[in-house]
Amino acid sequence: MRRLCYVSIMFLLTIGLLAACGEKSQEEVVQDLDNKLQNLEGYKGKASMTLETGEEPRTYDVDVWHMQNEQNKYYKVDLKNEKEEQNQMIIRNDDGVFVLTPSLNKSFRFQSDWPNNNSQVYLYESLLSDILMDAERTFAIHEDTYVFETKTNYQNKNLHHQEIVLDSKSLEPRSVKIYDADYKLLVSVDFSDFEENAEFDKNDFDTDKNMTAANMEVPASAEEEGKKEENKEESAKEPASFDVVYPSFEPQGAALEDTEETMTEAGKKVVLSYGGEKSFTIIETAEEAAPAMANVDMGDGGPVQLETAIGAQTEDSLTWTHNGIEFFLASNNLTKEEMAAVARSMTETEQDVK
Repeated sequence: MRRLCYVSIMFLLTIGLLAACGEKSQEEVVQDLDNKLQNLEGYKGKASMTLETGEEPRTYDVDVWHMQNEQNKYYKVDLKNEKEEQNQMIIRNDDGVFVLTPSLNKSFRFQSDWPNNNSQVYLYESLLSDILMDAERTFAIHEDTYVFETKTNYQNKNLHHQEIVLDSKSLEPRSVKIYDADYKLLVSVDFSDFEENAEFDKNDFDTDKNMTAANMEVPASAEEEGKKEENKEESAKEPASFDVVYPSFEPQGAALEDTEETMTEAGKKVVLSYGGEKSFTIIETAEEAAPAMANVDMGDGGPVQLETAIGAQTEDSLTWTHNGIEFFLASNNLTKEEMAAVARSMTETEQDVK
């Protein structure tokens, strides 16, 4: 009997020692994440982001560069879609926050607190902050990863909660999945590469340098280049036209009152006028590349992720391009979230430029 008790005690002690030397508790992991966030100086990351919010999934290759020092935080987010000619960048440097569209040679500049004002699914420090700030987060250990489920702080309120998967040894990001309130998957991000404490030069975040480099990229094939040249020649022969795009979402209190179509030297122009308590105006024109880099100062505002584009948003306007059309939405009565919702509803369905 004594021997049995002795064996039982030794067994329990052994189990206790193994537990003490094994998996970390949630509190220990969260403390490690806090230390990681406090000491983060920069990184380079590559990921694949899929948006499930439209009629069909859209996948983007995302390159993220981040560097910070005592003076400022620097970012370059490069988003590319194989099916879209229009790739875009978000850059933050000493001069402000920029939304670049290299194919159109256009740059929108903001005085903005981006990315601190909302969560950003492809930014490592944003994911860490979401974990640390949610006292009701859930935590699990799965094989060689830590899995957190947290609330979200995205501008798009349909993005209700998220699952963040981190490597258990390095704490580097593995994947993110964002769901709506009914657990329908809306956005997924899979990280393929992550280099912490990467070395940078401040010129890496220069807008002119990045715009020039993007425009010098070699096209995928000679056939693609030929098609681009044919499109340019056709555009030069006759003014561009397109199908009018109407939003499928109208804020309660808004109603379409007038659609005005005109033809200018540059091409077709459409003005949609919505009246009511939530009145707004949308102007649609054929997109046109600027002959030289065009810098548009937007004042206060920042980038906003739409279905197929990064929009440039202020308190009372939102500008974006999609499938050959440049859109400008203006309103004194819509919130930023409502403007973005209208814009997203206009990029869910493909429209063909004629």
